[in-house]
Amino acid sequence: MDANVKEANKVRIETVIKSLEKRNITGHYCETAEDAVKTIESLIAEGSQVSWGGSATLNEIGIKEVLKAGNYDVNDPMDPSVGRDESTMRRKKALTCDAFLASLNAITMDGESVNVDGTGNRIAAIAFGPDKVILVAGVNKIVKTAEDALVRARTVASPINAQRFGLKTPCSVTGACSNCDSPDCICNIIVTTRHSKPAGRIKVLLVGEFLGF
Repeated sequence: MDANVKEANKVRIETVIKSLEKRNITGHYCETAEDAVKTIESLIAEGSQVSWGGSATLNEIGIKEVLKAGNYDVNDPMDPSVGRDESTMRRKKALTCDAFLASLNAITMDGESVNVDGTGNRIAAIAFGPDKVILVAGVNKIVKTAEDALVRARTVASPINAQRFGLKTPCSVTGACSNCDSPDCICNIIVTTRHSKPAGRIKVLLVGEFLGF
């Protein structure tokens, strides 16, 4: 990445982190995906029960494999080797874990984040349950306003996820949100996170790279 672009991204991220502080959310700047993995490891005590929601970003940075190889009690709801019933049970169990990992669909310069879910397990864990929530997002997830965040979540992230999961929605065909009521609709639950209560429960790691979608 060009040095000027990298510096500009850092400035944007630092602005967001200052905004997060006002919202009782702890922000971290990570220059690279590797830095993000190291930061996550520093935030989770050994022996902790760890879980996560579905996230292309977490897959890209490789944190799942690192935690599975470490001294952690890992609960993986996304394990492709388990059936639907076991996966559902693990998603419910994730709500009581010590540390929950996920990504963001969008975050504003003012520190608000927007997430859209199909089943709601990821959003539920972010909102309440796990003692610590660690959210990882590439610089590509940063937008100017809350309206921009919702647009990004609905028109960028959701169509790609619908295609990724092979869902039969209009957006998976056209690539554009049509505000559908399809049985396969992936935009079932939409939540804006404005503050963290208790303070510091939510940690946001912003990475100076493009990650996820």
